[in-house]
Formats: sequence, structure tokens, C-alpha cells
Amino acid sequence: MSQISLHSPVGDITLFEADGAIVAVEWGWVPDQEETALLAEARRQLEAYFSGDLMAFSLPLNPAGGTAFQRRVWQAMRSIPYGHTRTYGDVAADLGTSARAVGGACGKNPLPILIPCHRIVGGNGALGGYTGSEGVDTKKRLLLLEGAALPQPAA
Repeated sequence: MSQISLHSPVGDITLFEADGAIVAVEWGWVPDQEETALLAEARRQLEAYFSGDLMAFSLPLNPAGGTAFQRRVWQAMRSIPYGHTRTYGDVAADLGTSARAVGGACGKNPLPILIPCHRIVGGNGALGGYTGSEGVDTKKRLLLLEGAALPQPAA
């Protein structure tokens, strides 16, 4: 499997490619890197995203692993536009499941940022969880980068 690492405003990230698709994004830096044309393009698109010049990724994605349900949640995440959020409950209602199940699928997302799990927030004014880098702080930074309105706690 080919991989490259890059520095980003939310920490170092490593992109993994297999069979002509991006299969994983992980936090951290790997010493052994093998750049391919696809990984170079993914890095270019991520750098454009972080600089505010790209709102939608156009990369072949094949999230590693995942159940059929998790894949449905990941597809729902991909439909949330740049700069917008949806609640766990809203996504759960669309899929006929529970908010907790949606949260669990978000936590298993192997392609954070590319599949924007950071755009799913709590319905109670909380951001909810985030498994990447510095947790909820990373989620907040990604949402602010996109200009999304952050949820506000109920009065």
C-alpha cells in the first residue's frame, strides 16, 4: 500500500492508497513514503482545502473496512455541503436508526476530512465527539475553516 504524509493546520496526516483509490487517512507521520500520482493529487486537494480554495474533493475513495450500515452513514456525511452541519439525530432520522449508531459510524470513518464526519454535530448545542488528532478541538477548527456556524448550547 502506498502512502504519503503531509503537514496540515490540524496536525500531520498520512494518506493511504490501494488499487487506485484513497483507502485511509490517519493522524501522524510515517517514515516510509511512496508517492503516486493519486496521492500527489490528494495532497494538492487537501492543501487547497486547508487554504480555503477547495470546497469539494474529487478523489476516488474506497473506505477501508466498514459494515454496510457504516458505509450508509459515510455516504450521508459526503452529502453534507462544505460549511454546513447536520445533527446526529437528523442523519439518524434519514437512515431510520439512532443518533448513537450514527455517532459510532462517524468514529469508525477511515477517511476523516475527505468524508466529512466533522460536519455532524450534536443536537443539544454540543459539537459531539471527534476521533482525529486533538479530538473536538480539531473538529471545531475544521468547521471554522469552512465558515460553518457552530452549534450553540440551549439557553
